[in-house]
Amino acid sequence: MKILLVGYGTMNKRVATLAEENGHTIVGAVSPTDEIDCPYPLFGSVNEDLPEADCVIDFSHPTLTKELLRSGLNVPMVIATTGEKETLLALMDEKATEVPVFFSANMSYGVHIVTQLLETIAPLMDDYDIEMIEKHHNQKIDAPSGTLIKLLDAITEKARPDAQTVYDRSQVTEKRDKKDIGISTIRGGTIVGEHEVLFAGHDEVISIKHSAQSKDIFARGALKAAEKLITKETGFYTYTNLGV
Repeated sequence: MKILLVGYGTMNKRVATLAEENGHTIVGAVSPTDEIDCPYPLFGSVNEDLPEADCVIDFSHPTLTKELLRSGLNVPMVIATTGEKETLLALMDEKATEVPVFFSANMSYGVHIVTQLLETIAPLMDDYDIEMIEKHHNQKIDAPSGTLIKLLDAITEKARPDAQTVYDRSQVTEKRDKKDIGISTIRGGTIVGEHEVLFAGHDEVISIKHSAQSKDIFARGALKAAEKLITKETGFYTYTNLGV
């Protein structure tokens, strides 16, 4: 499989290494900034004359992802960028009328399983308060994480459509509202990524937690999605319908 990388930060560097270890070829990387350590042909824009590729893997920034989705590039696309969710989803839906497009806010298959667990469990937990905690390294710029939003959506869509998200209780002097879903964000050190959902009931707490021990799980997930996506017809795909 010939892969074009969009973005050449930490994640796509891991994608490149694992891709080559598994017999794939990186044909180039698109990055608007100079990457002096990039061993592949480097392009400043997706609108340049790019090399032929079987698939694009995008771990970048919403600005670059929007440029990609609005471009004339017509190859299967694995999108892993988070931020500006509604805008990107609308553009992905439009692009999916031309090429197969896969999106996940977290490329870990384990997070996909946690999402399914929450979709099953949340409707059974009406009498439980929900609190969500996410932890990441000190270089992450968005908060809360795209993964937490993905997990929150699973809960609100299946069980709590009237939920009120609460990000800061420091200025509140009243008891917790039944509709609240508390969200806590932690940034520090080199934490790869931890997400925990607490269901707190009367005299008991149920916790569902996912801990990423290496960024390789996201790179492997993207490659696995790409391998499957290039066999698919035009359309929009997630882990739910890709058949991984």
